[in-house]
Amino acid sequence: MIPRYSRPDMVAIWSPETKFRIWYEIEAHACDAQADLGVIPRENAEAVWKARDVEFDVARIDEIEAVTKHDVIAFLTHLAEIIGNDEARFVHQGMTSSDVLDTTFNVQLVRAADILIEDMKGLLAALKRRALEHKDTVRIGRSHGIHAEPTTMGLTFARFYAEMDRNMTRLKTARKEIATGAISGAVGTFANIDPAVEEHVCAKMGLEPEPISTQVIPRDRHAAFFAALGVVGSSIENIAIEIRHMQRTEVLEAEEFFSKGQKGSSAMPHKRNPVLTENLTGLARLVRMAVIPAMENVALWHERDISHSSVERNIGPDTTITLDFALARLTQVVDKLVIYPDNMLANMNKFRGLVMSQRVLLALTQAGVSREDSYKLVQRNAMKVWEQGKDFKTELLNDADVLKALSPEEIEEKFDLGYHTKHVDTIFARVFKD
Repeated sequence: MIPRYSRPDMVAIWSPETKFRIWYEIEAHACDAQADLGVIPRENAEAVWKARDVEFDVARIDEIEAVTKHDVIAFLTHLAEIIGNDEARFVHQGMTSSDVLDTTFNVQLVRAADILIEDMKGLLAALKRRALEHKDTVRIGRSHGIHAEPTTMGLTFARFYAEMDRNMTRLKTARKEIATGAISGAVGTFANIDPAVEEHVCAKMGLEPEPISTQVIPRDRHAAFFAALGVVGSSIENIAIEIRHMQRTEVLEAEEFFSKGQKGSSAMPHKRNPVLTENLTGLARLVRMAVIPAMENVALWHERDISHSSVERNIGPDTTITLDFALARLTQVVDKLVIYPDNMLANMNKFRGLVMSQRVLLALTQAGVSREDSYKLVQRNAMKVWEQGKDFKTELLNDADVLKALSPEEIEEKFDLGYHTKHVDTIFARVFKD
C-alpha cells in the first residue's frame, strides 16, 4: 500500500524484516521441539538461537533467491551463513516450505487483527461520545433521500455504533479463526515430523494447531477473515456516505472539520468539500476488493498448489494496511464532526409540518375513519404542501372532512415533536447496555 494511506505499526507487520524474523522463530522453536524429542542434538538446537539478536540481511536473502528461485531456501541458506553450516544442518528437519509460510502468514494476520481491534475500540468510543452528546438533537429521518419522520442525531450515531459493535465481534471471530499454525510436513501427514513439534511451535507463536492441514492451512479460514474485513469496509462507507449527504450545501446538517489554512478547491476559494469521507468511500472499495480473491483461494489442487500465494502476498498487507488507515481516519472524522442543530430543525420544517402525516393518518383511523379514506384525506392536504407551499397543519384545520373526525386540539397535538423522541432512551439502553 502507498505511504499516503499507511500507518507505521501495521506496515511493520508486513515488512521483510518482520517476515524473516517470524520465519526464524518458527524454525528455532521447531528445533527446540525436535531436540526435546531426541530427533536432533540439543547443541544444534541451541546453536540456532545464536541468531536471536541478528538483523537478517534482506538484500543478501534476495541475492540468494535470485539464484535458487526459492524464498525459503534462500532464507535457510542465509541462516546457515550466520550460525554455521554444521550447526544449521538440522534446521527445517521434516518440514516443508508451507509450514513456515502459512504459519507466518497467520501470525501476521493475527497481529494485524489485534491492531484493527484496537482501531475499532477507538471508533466505538468516538461514536458513543457523539451519540450521547446529540441524543436529543432532533433531525429529519429520510427514506429514499426524501423527508420521512423526525429522528435524532444521537440515534444516527447510535446505529453506527451498533453496526461497528457487530463488526468488533466479527473481527474477534476472524482473529480466532485465523489463529492456527501447521508444522505437518509434506502433504500434512506428519510422516517426517512429530505432531508434538507443531504443538510446541504453535504455543510459542500464539496459535492453535490446525486440526488437519494438507500441505497448507485450509483457505476457508482466510476467506472468512477477509470477508469480515470487507464487511467492516462496507460499514465504514455506510457512515461516510451519511456524512457526505449531510455536508451537501442544500442540507448542511453536519460537515467535516475544516482546519485553519485548509483549502477546498484549486479553482473555487469558497469550497469546503467532504474529502475525508470521499476518501473513505474509495478505501472501502479497496478493502472489499480482497474478498472475492480470498474466496477463490479456497479451491486448491489436491493437497497443495500455489495459486493462492501471489494473491495473499498482495491482499494480506494491502487490505489490513488500508483498513487500519480507514478506521483511524473515520475515528478522526467522527470525533471532530461539526454538527448544525439549527440547520437540522430548519430542514425538518422546510415542508411546514408535512413530516407529521402518519400521526394524522393513525389518528383518523382511530377516530373511526377507514384507512383508505384516512389516507386520501391526509394525502390531499399533503399534496398542497408539496405543490403549493401550503402549511400542512393549517390545511388540516381548514378541512371540514378532517374536522368531522378530529378536533382542532387533537390536530394540534399531532404536531408535537416529543412524540417522535419518547423512546430514544429505550433505544440507547439497548445499544449501549449501560
